[in-house]
Amino acid sequence: MKERSGITLIALIVTIVIILILAGVAISMLMPGGIISKAQEAAIQTKIEGKKEKIELEIAAVQAEKLGQATLGDLIAKRSSYI
Repeated sequence: MKERSGITLIALIVTIVIILILAGVAISMLMPGGIISKAQEAAIQTKIEGKKEKIELEIAAVQAEKLGQATLGDLIAKRSSYI
């Protein structure tokens, strides 16, 4: 008898189906509203929130100075004098 070599039709179909599934996942990630664009939006939002927090801390420091309360800078200066 002859020995058969090569791939079967079933193996070829399974391979094509797997490639199509992977292509569908990749395309959905790259489309607007996909995972990548949502991650970029989240990164921008995180930067904005960080800047907001920094501004709020500066405002609180100015208000504390006007009221004569100790600020973070005062506390750091006092700490360094104890070292």
